Amino acid sequence: MSDYDGIIEKLRIRKAELENRLGRVETSMRKTYAKDWQEQSIERENDEVVDALDETLRTELNQVNSALARAEKNEYGTCAVCDEPIPVARLDALPYTDRCVSCASESE
Repeated sequence: MSDYDGIIEKLRIRKAELENRLGRVETSMRKTYAKDWQEQSIERENDEVVDALDETLRTELNQVNSALARAEKNEYGTCAVCDEPIPVARLDALPYTDRCVSCASESE
């Protein structure tokens, strides 16, 4: 059992949570609008919030999926830039990162 096994399991759980939330967001996006113009205006404003939430969820889900793909290839926990190990504490804080602190700082 590696130091990363617990973190990878948390990523799998997070993936399931994100997929569930994304499914609920997509369901709410398929609604029909009220006939009243004022209500439609409010619903459309709410749609903008839902769209932003949808985009945020998809972005995080993509990051989680990428991290799980790296785990499948036994590349999880290795910096994509310098090939050095990423400290477990960093992965605990940001489990889908693919860069060590030094390389992440340089890319900002």
